Amino acid sequence: MTFPNAPTKDALEQGETLSPRFDAAGLIAAIATHADTGEVLMLAWMNAEALERTLATGEAHYWSRSRGELWHKGATSGQVQVVDELRVDCDQDAVWMKVRPQGDGGACHTGARSCFYRVVDGDGRLVRK
Repeated sequence: MTFPNAPTKDALEQGETLSPRFDAAGLIAAIATHADTGEVLMLAWMNAEALERTLATGEAHYWSRSRGELWHKGATSGQVQVVDELRVDCDQDAVWMKVRPQGDGGACHTGARSCFYRVVDGDGRLVRK
C-alpha cells in the first residue's frame, strides 16, 4: 500500500483519505493506549511499512529506531497489541491506537505495564508509580 499525499490542506484535515505525513526520517509518532482503561501504554514510531502492516494485520507494528528494523510488538514477549481502533490527528502526523494487550498485559520492555511508570516530582526526581 502506498499512502497518497493530500492534495490540499482541507483534504488533509477534513478529508476521508489516510495521508500520513511522515517526518524527514520517514517516521510518524504512534501512541498506544489501553482500549478498556485509556491508560497510556507507550509512544513509539512507525514508518510506512509498520503502518501498512498494522492496518493489514490488526496488530501493532512499529519501527525500532535503536535497532533500525521493523518490530511486531509482542512477537517475542507475547505482549502483542491487538488494535481496537486507530485514529490519526488533525494534520496526520501522529497516530493513536486503542489496543488490547495480550500476554501478561504489559507494554514496556522493562516489564512495566506502561512505559510511563515514573512520575517527576517537584524536585525533578523520578518516582516509580
